[in-house]
Amino acid sequence: MTTARRVLVHSDKQALAGAVAARFITKVVDLLDQQATVNIALTGGTVGIAILQAINDSSARDSIDWSRVSLWWGDERWLPEGDAERNDTQARAALIDHIGVLPESVHPFAASDAGLELDAAAEAYALELAEASETGDFPRFDITFLGVGPDGHIASLFPDYPGIQVTDATVVPVRNSPKPPPERLSLTLPVINASDRVWLALAGPDKASALGLALAGASPYEVPVAGVEGRLRTVFFVDEEAAAEVPAELIAVEY
Repeated sequence: MTTARRVLVHSDKQALAGAVAARFITKVVDLLDQQATVNIALTGGTVGIAILQAINDSSARDSIDWSRVSLWWGDERWLPEGDAERNDTQARAALIDHIGVLPESVHPFAASDAGLELDAAAEAYALELAEASETGDFPRFDITFLGVGPDGHIASLFPDYPGIQVTDATVVPVRNSPKPPPERLSLTLPVINASDRVWLALAGPDKASALGLALAGASPYEVPVAGVEGRLRTVFFVDEEAAAEVPAELIAVEY
């Protein structure tokens, strides 16, 4: 299945976060009218956490029945539990600690002080994904959030690193990451692309080149974001600075 990529441009990071938060709440409410539960894969980073904070700040936040929502992560930094740099620590402070999501429906990656080695932690998360699936190796994600690095990396899948090429596993351990910390855990590209909707959020002039290359059809091995394609929708939510190298014909006026 080939899905169109849409680029929605917002004036700045704050406007972007608010718009994505509002769209997220509306979409999840609609999905829960149609199905029993939803699975969401979260991301970290400045914009990713700003979106979660905007969801929390919204007056419509509790229109979602959070008890029917399961939360996962696209990647995580291999750091101790509660470390301020962990994606799940930041997500809990921004949103999760303030909503009625069930504790058993929150699925963080293992922490570095959990008694597992990195490879075993990857296997443990893969098993958790499989156990939550009714049909395969992982649950169907209704929405997967992704940030994008200046180098075009997504989750912890970096250019020219082996993880971006893995197709026979759902989770990979990452070593010698080009950005700290050096050890991480990440979903693989096939899992990301099996999501119904992939929402990529990026802001700032340092992201313009990666976005332009992705939309121009660069190799996913050189620009990993170029390989992202959700089953139903792939949407880039960007600010004006990040959109600097996007051809006008690719910018959508509406969702």
